[in-house]
Amino acid sequence: MDDRVAMIRHLIEGEPPPPDNGAGLLPRVCAVAARTLAASGAGISMMSEAGARGVYAASDPLTEHIEELQFVLGEGPCWDAFSTRRPVLVPNLDGESAARWPMYTPAAHDSGIRAVFSFPLQMGAARLGILDIFRQRTGSLTGDELATALAFADVTITALLDQHENAAVNSSGEGLAEAVEYRAELFQAQGMVMVQLGVPIGEAMARMRAYAYAHGRRLDQVAADVLARRLHFDRDRP
Repeated sequence: MDDRVAMIRHLIEGEPPPPDNGAGLLPRVCAVAARTLAASGAGISMMSEAGARGVYAASDPLTEHIEELQFVLGEGPCWDAFSTRRPVLVPNLDGESAARWPMYTPAAHDSGIRAVFSFPLQMGAARLGILDIFRQRTGSLTGDELATALAFADVTITALLDQHENAAVNSSGEGLAEAVEYRAELFQAQGMVMVQLGVPIGEAMARMRAYAYAHGRRLDQVAADVLARRLHFDRDRP
């Protein structure tokens, strides 16, 4: 998995922003995912415990429309992947799928989509969103393609958390002294979470970041709650 993740990150670094689809990292993730997995498109949707719902990025305008349909209609593979916390793999968006998603299936069909593969973006118990892969032909993912799609999900999680944290820091207007204090508190909280979960220090930070994203909070707020013992991490919650 590490080799796949490294390969994916290398491809994303060399990917130009999709035309008319923003200059951020996430549209590039979608574009590379679509090309690498021989898909017609890829989309990332935000679906968090805090109730946030919506399309975050897509490889192209048509894919963005197909992704958005799931929220307009209130049904589709992404909803099932989010609720079950498991990938939802639909190699043939027809027949049984029409009974499962009676509104989304014909709408996606009208847009030329014949297969959808939805991967939950989650870390620990924190749910962040969904990565959707769309194809204009029927057929299952090969074992290699499935492993690559799961690696793309891991890369997407990191990109989402980085973007969330950077937005919070950039909007805080903190000076140097405040920034130093922030890092010190963050390190202390990270150590406490490491002990609570019995995990390496890096995973403790990842769990804190995932919790902050999923609950619509800043990382420093989560750290403050950990230090004040208002928030305790365990293997199942949060």
